[in-house]
Amino acid sequence: MPFPERSYSMRGYFAIGAERISKPMNLGALMRSAHAFGANFFFTIAANEQAFAAKSDTSKSVDHLPVYHWASVAEMTLPLRCKLVGVELIEGAIDLPAFKHPLQAAYVLGPELGVLSDELLARCDYVIKIPTAFCINVGTAGAIVMYDRMRSLGSFPDRMDAPSSAFKPRSGKLSVDQ
Repeated sequence: MPFPERSYSMRGYFAIGAERISKPMNLGALMRSAHAFGANFFFTIAANEQAFAAKSDTSKSVDHLPVYHWASVAEMTLPLRCKLVGVELIEGAIDLPAFKHPLQAAYVLGPELGVLSDELLARCDYVIKIPTAFCINVGTAGAIVMYDRMRSLGSFPDRMDAPSSAFKPRSGKLSVDQ
C-alpha cells in the first residue's frame, strides 16, 4: 500500500547546513533536499560568496524555511537543547546506521574540498560518518543523513515486499508547485 504524500510524522525538529561550502550547485541541491525532507531551518557557516548563486534550488527553499548565514563558527547560535551533529568521514566518527538521532538536531557537513574545521568539530555534540569507501558529494551526503533521520524518527510501518503491479503510474506534475 503506497503512502499518501506527507503521511509520516517525524518527532522533534532538525536543521542542516554546511561549513565553507563554495559550489552553487551543491548548496542548491542541499537546500532543495532540506526543503523536501521537512527541515525546520537551513544554515551556512563561512560560505563562499559564489555559493549563493544556487540555481539548482528549484523548490525555492528560501521562500519556505528560514536560512541563516553565519560568517564564522563563533557566530553560530542554535536553539536551546539543539544538538550539533557533524557529518564527516573521519576516524572515531559514529557510523550513520548505528547513530541514534537526537530529537532536536542541527547537522553540519564539511566543504567540498576539505573537512569540518577543528573549531566546528570542537562544538559538535556528535560526529557521524556515512560508511563509504571515500567522501561523497555534500548534497548527496546531506540527503542520506536526512533520509536516515526520517526513517529512524518517522512513523512508518515495517518495511514490506510489494510487487510492482501494486503501484499505479503517476500522472500530472511532480513538482512542489502542484
